[in-house]
Amino acid sequence: MTPKRRANLDRLLRPRHVAVIGGRDAETVAGECARIGFTGPLWSVNPKRVEIRGHRCFASVEDLPEAPDAVFLAVPKDASIDTLAKLNAMGAGGVVCYTAGFGETGQDGANAEARLVEAAGDLALVGPNCYGIINYVDRVALWPFAHGGRCPGFGAAIVTQSGMLSSDLTMSQRSVPFAYMVSAGNQTMLRLEDFVDALSERQEVRAFGLHTEGLKDVAAFEKAALKALAAGKPIVALKTGTSRLGSSLTISHTGSLSGTEELYEALFDRLGIIRVTSPAQLLETVKFLTVSGTLKGRRIAGLTCSGGGATMLADHAETIGLDFAALPETTTQELRTQLPSTATVTNPLDYTTPIWGMRERTLPVFKTLLSDPYDAAVIVQDYPAPGLDESKVFYRNDTDSFVEAVQAAGLPAAVCSTLPENLDAATRDDLVAVGVAPMQGIHECLNAMEQAAWYQRRRTEILLDPAPALALKDSSADSVRPIDEAMAKEMLQNFGIPTPRGLVAMGADAPHIAEQLGFPVALKMVSARLPHKTEAGAVTLGLTDASAVAAAVTKMRHDVCDYDPSTLTDCFLIERMMEPPIAELMVSIRKDPQFGHAMTLASGGILVELLADAITVLLPATRLDIDRALSRLCIDKLLSGYRGKPKAHRPALLDTLERLVAFATEKNNGISEIEINPLFVLGDGTCAVDVLMQVSA
Repeated sequence: MTPKRRANLDRLLRPRHVAVIGGRDAETVAGECARIGFTGPLWSVNPKRVEIRGHRCFASVEDLPEAPDAVFLAVPKDASIDTLAKLNAMGAGGVVCYTAGFGETGQDGANAEARLVEAAGDLALVGPNCYGIINYVDRVALWPFAHGGRCPGFGAAIVTQSGMLSSDLTMSQRSVPFAYMVSAGNQTMLRLEDFVDALSERQEVRAFGLHTEGLKDVAAFEKAALKALAAGKPIVALKTGTSRLGSSLTISHTGSLSGTEELYEALFDRLGIIRVTSPAQLLETVKFLTVSGTLKGRRIAGLTCSGGGATMLADHAETIGLDFAALPETTTQELRTQLPSTATVTNPLDYTTPIWGMRERTLPVFKTLLSDPYDAAVIVQDYPAPGLDESKVFYRNDTDSFVEAVQAAGLPAAVCSTLPENLDAATRDDLVAVGVAPMQGIHECLNAMEQAAWYQRRRTEILLDPAPALALKDSSADSVRPIDEAMAKEMLQNFGIPTPRGLVAMGADAPHIAEQLGFPVALKMVSARLPHKTEAGAVTLGLTDASAVAAAVTKMRHDVCDYDPSTLTDCFLIERMMEPPIAELMVSIRKDPQFGHAMTLASGGILVELLADAITVLLPATRLDIDRALSRLCIDKLLSGYRGKPKAHRPALLDTLERLVAFATEKNNGISEIEINPLFVLGDGTCAVDVLMQVSA
């Protein structure tokens, strides 16, 4: 982004004056600006009208008193291009282009979109085909529909690809503090990351909520996300369009294990971005982060006035890894003196209905529970429906006791309803005002707390051990060709990656070569056109003498000929059989046109796809990143010495993986994809047993 366009974006995000151009939609925007409380000059442009909402209409943008900081443009497609050129010439700041019919409609629309960008010059252009921007902080609504939402002086910046979703989010009945709502539309000029970059600098913005179907510039997004991370402003992402249909296919198992979605998952993890799967969870997580903040850990104190509520808290917490830690004996004894004899003293604590709503009884109980070290606290409260207000005072009494107790303990906290609708607006707004998150839904609440703890830990890891920036400049898709396993293993050996002891021979010489190596041996046909030898009958294991090798050569020729005659060769790789390993890994590195190089680690061997125990890491990555990825695999238990079995030599494994990354990403090697399956993990090292490799053609 040019410095001038960035300055214009700042003008658009904090405008002194606004111009609305068009008819009915422009009139709606003028009304929304008035309703939200915009007090600056607002000018209307429409040659066919005298006034709009009490504002004099100018016939042309060239007649405006001065160049506007912010413009809402809602005129036909061709007219919008001409108008943008005039706005650019007069030095306007930014423009929301509501007009549709551009790149989203096909090639003709794409051509028009290119002319739109050219006409815009250094304007900060939002859209086209977007709803616009609501600035809740400064009370500006460049928005063509009635909108909801409120700002208590701070809030989240929500940036979406979808116009309707952004409108729906403003109408939510959840009391999420909003600072900005941005509908980015086609993102022809300004993209999601541009708003993250700019709004990271605004003190009122405490967190970001993003909705995207896909990123256009991964490198720019990485830079903006790391800027937000450094500023301590969490990003919560709702990524939709998760079908695998758009994933590129490869010859290896990796096509099944690591498609586009896994690469996005790896990107979000790399950048400390919280990923959610529903609009409700997006809002609840953003709400907790903006009101209560992040968590230092996962130790939670829970309160309910229901045994069922306590059980629901405990069940879901165990599922997602939150810790309702057992109470110390001293705390247990103190609580028994404060609670009715029918109470079961545990965490989460059911403080029972006999003392419900009695502040003189509940406040001491809550303070006693929270006297132990916790990272956060939650109380479950389902308020009565409108019209049943007589009992509301009892709920408020317990809420007030809880707020006083958590403030005394200095804990992030949430009041959570079991059902989303059971927390009224007045109570929600009161809780936001005192810094306690009003959470709607037990699962959504606990998920948000876990995500707040994950973010804090992940942010610390990234800041302490930052990975180099993604290498994306040379990530264009190349034509590729496979190379045979013998050549691939020779290349790995030259790079310090161990492979089984073996030799290549013609079929007639295979028995003699096997005797030289020593039995038992494995026999493989060498052919670049046989990526998966098992299906073709091109591999035989555990051969114990020369006659067995000779017989295997004959049978293998027959089987491969039946499978695909074009793959048949008379070249064989004979290798000494390995001792059983501690564990088998699948390790793959491939080059993606959008994300660059990515490494997938998985439980290996013949069950690799059945187990689907896999994690993807974008490269380059630090040694700590790779180790952390290993620790997230189920197979890590085997590496750590499962049930008294020997442990893997983890430093040697990490050395191998780092060498493999260096080998695969070295530009001169021309590696497009490499897969080792299995990589034997041993007590004293590793061994690449089976290797697939593709190089640039």
